[in-house]
Amino acid sequence: MTRSGSHTRTDLKYHLVWVPKYRKRLLTPVRRAYLKHLLERIVAEWDLAIVEGEVMEDHVHLFLEAPPRLSPAEIMNVLKGITSREMFLKFPELKGTLWGGHLWAEGYYAATVGDKVTAEVVRRYIREQTKHELPLHDG
Repeated sequence: MTRSGSHTRTDLKYHLVWVPKYRKRLLTPVRRAYLKHLLERIVAEWDLAIVEGEVMEDHVHLFLEAPPRLSPAEIMNVLKGITSREMFLKFPELKGTLWGGHLWAEGYYAATVGDKVTAEVVRRYIREQTKHELPLHDG
């Protein structure tokens, strides 16, 4: 989906993956259902849209659309922060499983994705723009 602003048009999609602390398999079916509910609520509140998503026992995959004002790091901070707090409130027994009070591992995976425009399409487009100009990169 292309988003329009007063002076912009954007199509930003991110593939995001994160895991529970210690990669524990603690996302049971009941916890997964609640986490999915939380994610749907959060993305609606933050002007995000889930294109595809799945919650597994030991990791979460989200493919989502985002406005340009939110970086992948900001999105991850929001998603992990709110879900962590809400999951601990709903399932207090998680605190005993995860010493240190953190539900999610510190890191995450993030990649940008386009429907039709691949990295090679962008490279070729840039190379073809100025055949007579000096390139910024030798490769």
